[in-house]
Amino acid sequence: MDRFEGKVAVITGAGSGFGREFAFKAASLGMKLVLADVDSPALAATVEAVRAQGGDALGVETDVSDASQVDALARATLDAYGGVHLLFNNAGVGAGGFVWENSAKDWQWVFGVNVMGVANGLRAFTPLMLKQDEPAHIVNTASVAGLLAAPAMGVYSASKHAVVAITETLYHDLRLAGASIGVSLLCPAFVPTGIADAERSRPDALANDAPLTASQKSAARQLTRAVEGGRLTAHEIAELTFDAVREGRFYVITHPNIMASVRLRLDDIAQLRNPTDPMSLKREGTPQR
Repeated sequence: MDRFEGKVAVITGAGSGFGREFAFKAASLGMKLVLADVDSPALAATVEAVRAQGGDALGVETDVSDASQVDALARATLDAYGGVHLLFNNAGVGAGGFVWENSAKDWQWVFGVNVMGVANGLRAFTPLMLKQDEPAHIVNTASVAGLLAAPAMGVYSASKHAVVAITETLYHDLRLAGASIGVSLLCPAFVPTGIADAERSRPDALANDAPLTASQKSAARQLTRAVEGGRLTAHEIAELTFDAVREGRFYVITHPNIMASVRLRLDDIAQLRNPTDPMSLKREGTPQR
């Protein structure tokens, strides 16, 4: 997909971070936007900012973990613009700590947004794209955590591994169906976004009653430091992602230095070795971006 003007983009998690920058980039290319987020004030702020720049945007408050709400998002898109050409399944949250210390609510919340959010988006929008029979593209936001398994990130990494598998399978399925729909898998490393403050959007029904454990506190501190120290901005990630859409490129690896850790993991698997801590390369002085 290399023509954007007048086309329709749907972006989940549009209230902050990558989603907000995807919206600004899409609007600058003349796209019509349907923006979704569970955070109503943040969503409204993005819609207002896009419109202030002359963009055409509709905001729909959406909890992507709820299939009925994503179905409603698809209906709102059709009612407003009659179709969809570019879908960003981007909404994401995270929880850290030792994997046995994560609560059932942690698993439900993270998998509900990160995995079922993608599944619901594909189920609701891919049939519309197929029926249109026009060039279209789907971008699923995973993470390098979907390619690695770092300590104290079990829930988040498991959810992002699922996104990687879903997206690779989607690519194959669309090829098998002969569809003119491109697919990209976005795997960023640490970038200054709102992911470190994801708890702000956790539903009350899934809030934990117990205080954070020592490992959870440590993981939260490390995530905050890593995100704040990211050298690429969300704006730069958006530029890289749209380049991948234009080129029809599947893997969008924004921090290429991380590939040393990915190769190490694949070597561990191929050689049947015990897993290597992917952060060990960084601790040993291998440069990371």
